Amino acid sequence: MTRIAILKTGSTYPALSERYGDFEDWFQAALAGNDSNRLDIHTIHVAEGDEPGDPGQWDGVIVTGSPALVSERAPWSEVTAQWLAMAVKAGRPVLGVCYGHQLLAHALGGKVGYHPDGRESGTFLVRLNGKAASDPLMSGLPECFPAQLTHLQSVLELPPGATLLASSDHEPHQAFRYGDHVWGVQFHPEFSAEVMRAYLEVQTPALQKEGLDPQALINAVTATPDAGSLLPRFAERVMQRP
Repeated sequence: MTRIAILKTGSTYPALSERYGDFEDWFQAALAGNDSNRLDIHTIHVAEGDEPGDPGQWDGVIVTGSPALVSERAPWSEVTAQWLAMAVKAGRPVLGVCYGHQLLAHALGGKVGYHPDGRESGTFLVRLNGKAASDPLMSGLPECFPAQLTHLQSVLELPPGATLLASSDHEPHQAFRYGDHVWGVQFHPEFSAEVMRAYLEVQTPALQKEGLDPQALINAVTATPDAGSLLPRFAERVMQRP
């Protein structure tokens, strides 16, 4: 069986976890589109000090989002970054999402910090560039598709040698590839429209304080099947690797 590690870097809001489950549940549900008999998925709670062990024991690695901030350099986060650098060097396929995207960039020599234009939260259009057309994970996707987003920090500088794959009006680094087996995406392929609306409802006081219109953002939420297809695409690519 193909062994995939989900590195859990935090938890969602309590109000959401009570209704919808937590990050790992959403990832596993998205990966269920693949033949479940071929996937052996394990969640490692790295934010609580659990260790993923030797990178070689995993066929693929997914890194979740988190309420934490990469720039805070929490000890568990720095240890996980070091492990990710080892996993990349060992040739393990890796997909980082949101915090995972930023942590992966940090681990590989990129720069992460607060986005200069503030928060991005809601459903927004992601635009692929020309290099995405031949990308092993992104090829075949529409040039422009909606995706769910919620973040305060961003990858301000890509790691040396990384390939930019996608951007949006707010975020220049929506997706990148490193080598031929490592990807980071700022958007959330695991989020449903229902979960995105719930996030905006919880974030309403903060959004209002920042001069944003929560109700308009909630009304603009749509389904994001193209963005969501990245998780089964990643699992399929992991299963096809020698």
